[in-house]
Amino acid sequence: MAKLSLFARRRRRVRTALRARAGGKPRLSVHRTGRHIYAQIIDDAAGRTVAAASTLGATASGANVDAAAQVGKAIAEAAKQAGVTTVVFDRGGFLFHGRVKALADAARAGGLEF
Repeated sequence: MAKLSLFARRRRRVRTALRARAGGKPRLSVHRTGRHIYAQIIDDAAGRTVAAASTLGATASGANVDAAAQVGKAIAEAAKQAGVTTVVFDRGGFLFHGRVKALADAARAGGLEF
C-alpha cells in the first residue's frame, strides 16, 4: 500500500468517524480549491446527491470567506427544498477554519442542523 499524504490520511480519518456517528443521516460534504468552494448533501444509503451548491453558480464568485458563506446559505435552502433538515458535516481533509468554517456557520444559520 502506498504511503498516503497528510491530506488523504486526515480525509480517511474524518470519513471513518462520520460513518460511526452518521446514523443514516445525509452527509454535507465540502470541497475547496484555490478558485472555488463546493458543497453537496449526499445520501450515502441511496448513493445519490440530494442537493448541491458552489461558487460556480451565479450566487457567488471567488473563493473567499464571503463567497463560502453564500454557498452555505444556498446549500441550506437547497436542503430545505429537498426535505433535509439534519446532516453530518464532512469537512474532508480540510481544516475547520476560514472558508470551511464560514460555509458551516452559514448553513447552520440557514436552518441545517449538525
